[in-house]
Amino acid sequence: TTEKETEVAIAENVVNLTDAQLQNATLEIGNFEKRNVSSTLKVSGIIDVPPQNLISISMPLGGYLKSTKLLPGMHVAKGEILATMEDQQYIQLQQDYLITKSKLNFAQQEYERQKELNQSKASSDKVFQLAESDYKNLRITLSGLGEKLKLIYVNPNKLTESNLSKSINIYSPINGFVSKVNVNIGKNVNPSDVLFELINPSDIHLNLKVFEKDVTKLYIGQKLFAYSNNQPENKHECEIILISKDLSAEDHTAEVHCHFEDYDKTLLPGMYMNAVIEVKSNNVLTLPEEAVVNFEGKNYIFFVNNKNQYTMTEVNVGEKENNYIEILEAGKIESKKVVIKGAYTLLMKLKNISDE
Repeated sequence: TTEKETEVAIAENVVNLTDAQLQNATLEIGNFEKRNVSSTLKVSGIIDVPPQNLISISMPLGGYLKSTKLLPGMHVAKGEILATMEDQQYIQLQQDYLITKSKLNFAQQEYERQKELNQSKASSDKVFQLAESDYKNLRITLSGLGEKLKLIYVNPNKLTESNLSKSINIYSPINGFVSKVNVNIGKNVNPSDVLFELINPSDIHLNLKVFEKDVTKLYIGQKLFAYSNNQPENKHECEIILISKDLSAEDHTAEVHCHFEDYDKTLLPGMYMNAVIEVKSNNVLTLPEEAVVNFEGKNYIFFVNNKNQYTMTEVNVGEKENNYIEILEAGKIESKKVVIKGAYTLLMKLKNISDE
């Protein structure tokens, strides 16, 4: 029974043509051809920023936010005032520095005087050592206070009794954009609080998730276009700069990092993006599109048994380009002759016979 069913199935896929029918059919016979076929790979990802390009601004000594004009998305220049802070402790720190500096001048003079007296044995070693200790201790204290002043953006070398201030400016360390504003005017902030976050756009990049089967199609330097769901018409050209060698355990995807050719300030970290990558499959087996017919949702080609007989065989197809179509897993059949023109005529003939 099985052999008979097999014979019937084979018979249903075989077309026999008389010489007269063959003459009217105008068939053209050809072979599989190896070609380079381009296709597009659609993936998604998220805009990311390397840690060295994401700057968190805080106030190491805390204080009250007196003023700021920052809003997310604003551009800031290096050295520009981001905000003005206010606190009594700023005055105290400046005051301590200036008083210590004054004491140090006196201690230095006393140290030099005692040094001369000690050399001439006019004063004891103990008195000289006390003067030396006071001088060194005040130098250490002044240096420490100076470093604290630098933490609140005060230059100790320019500090005088005439320019003491309870207000301190915070300056931008980079040219970039504001990504977050976490405070409002009048808020009392702690040393650990992040007031603002800035982005240096020079190295903002796109982090794409690519499935394992597609990773091998990509290479460093490959170009692609990315776009957001909100503005699909606005294409951003990117270049692949890094392909991760590790696959995620959950969905077997690899991270592919891409550099934006031109930075757009509307692109912010955390924004989801889609990307279209053109990939090439090298030396794949192809047939003209005319050679492949579709019947009841499946794709078929016709092999040549002889000049009057043809067998319809199901195939899986890949990408199409320039009127050629990729035939997947065709290695075992690539040497066979195929009907490359007139396949639809054979399909109609086969259908008519099977319908009878």
